[in-house]
Amino acid sequence: MQSNFAVETHITGGVVRLALSGELDLVSTPALERAMDELTPEVELIIIDLRAVEFMDSTGLHGVLRAQQRAHDSSQRFALIRGGDQVQRLFELTGVAEGLTIVDSPGELVEAHGTSWRQAETET
Repeated sequence: MQSNFAVETHITGGVVRLALSGELDLVSTPALERAMDELTPEVELIIIDLRAVEFMDSTGLHGVLRAQQRAHDSSQRFALIRGGDQVQRLFELTGVAEGLTIVDSPGELVEAHGTSWRQAETET
């Protein structure tokens, strides 16, 4: 089965932004998991950028939650950049939105966490 999904990895110092695009579903979630597998322990912050995700099903949601858990288990910070209405609605309907750091833009992370994030915003 063909998927229009892509993961672009942007690394700036200890910050990694995984920019997802297309449909995050049963077919494409393993690509997110592979991208997470490639991250080194030196990564301090993992940002999953959902702005270009057109659709996400429960498998994709589970993949995002597994990514968050892996980051937590590795003492890495984790944040999401808000996706479209369908993606956000899935987070809200399932009740997981409250347990996630979800921002509208990388700039919000800069405001919340200071200078070290400023470089990540401008370079990612």
